[in-house]
Amino acid sequence: MSWAIDSTRAGPEGYTYSGVAVRLDGTPSGAPVERSEALAALRGIRFSGWVADPDDGWVLAVAAHARGAIAAGRQGVLEVGADLARRLPATVVAVRVVDDRQLVFAVWVDGGEVGRYVSDPSYGLAQDDVLTDPLGAEHAEAFAAAVGRPEAADELGELLAEEFDAESVIESERLLGVLRLLGLPGWLVSAASLPRDVPGGPRARDLTRLGAGRPGFVGRVAERATQIVRNRRRLPPAVVDPPRGARDIDPWLF
Repeated sequence: MSWAIDSTRAGPEGYTYSGVAVRLDGTPSGAPVERSEALAALRGIRFSGWVADPDDGWVLAVAAHARGAIAAGRQGVLEVGADLARRLPATVVAVRVVDDRQLVFAVWVDGGEVGRYVSDPSYGLAQDDVLTDPLGAEHAEAFAAAVGRPEAADELGELLAEEFDAESVIESERLLGVLRLLGLPGWLVSAASLPRDVPGGPRARDLTRLGAGRPGFVGRVAERATQIVRNRRRLPPAVVDPPRGARDIDPWLF
């Protein structure tokens, strides 16, 4: 079985990848967290993906199946973020980029979600009345405070609120700016290169590869078996009730 990530790039579409980051220096009400604790929590939920060594105070885990379930209970990356936040006294950030056309991320502190952001709620949905405007930019101050970067709130808010031209700008570019402002490992935007070395990031051999929470050959077998079941479930949308409205209004109606 291949241990490759399910990220591809073809035609006008861009990369799809996702990951979850755990802040090691704790929260206002929690003590610092060790990488070993984060790894144990990931193993406990039977996570499938790569786990990096600490980087600027964060442990980053890249999902092996960016579009689907990656943990017990058929959890996607957002559900994994929420689960880890309940298990660890840490700030947790979950990130997902889909075809470089949609950026989704959420932040938790002390087990509670402080906000969720979606760059284009309409992407991938069949309904044509869902608005394309970024959703959640108003959480910029909460995001910045959660990671100890309150001074970045204004610049972050401007970046999140901008509606990109899909023909000229990809969401990985926005994410790179978000990671820089929040102090998270910037190599996440190159995670689609796994299982090869990550440009600007760690070598593949320096990452811990888990399959359904287990390393090595046993993990490969376990992941292959569990993924058959996990893939049967369609993950819940990032936003349950996205904003709706008329995108194009005929001026002759006025």
